[in-house]
Amino acid sequence: MIQFGLKQKDIDKINQVFASYEGIDSVVIYGSRAKGNFKVGSDIDLTIIENSLTFPEFLEIENALDDLLLPYKIDLSLKRKISNVDLLSHINKIGKLFYKRGNSPE
Repeated sequence: MIQFGLKQKDIDKINQVFASYEGIDSVVIYGSRAKGNFKVGSDIDLTIIENSLTFPEFLEIENALDDLLLPYKIDLSLKRKISNVDLLSHINKIGKLFYKRGNSPE
């Protein structure tokens, strides 16, 4: 099955990283992959919804995702740290649930 232009096995690998951090409540995908107008090579825009991740944990997550050696660039953010009002509006309108704690195999 392909969702957001991504193979299910790649989604599962990404979600395994998120599942290993208790502080992550959910992750939202936005941008072209959420809208469905992505192209080959489009990056994956993901924002983490959490309450307690530290900056070192965020860096660990970025590194763990990079270590998956997937053929995509992942643009990762913490939603609570985004100050750009237009970007937040876009995420709230276009964003789709990518990962939710308890709904994914951990």
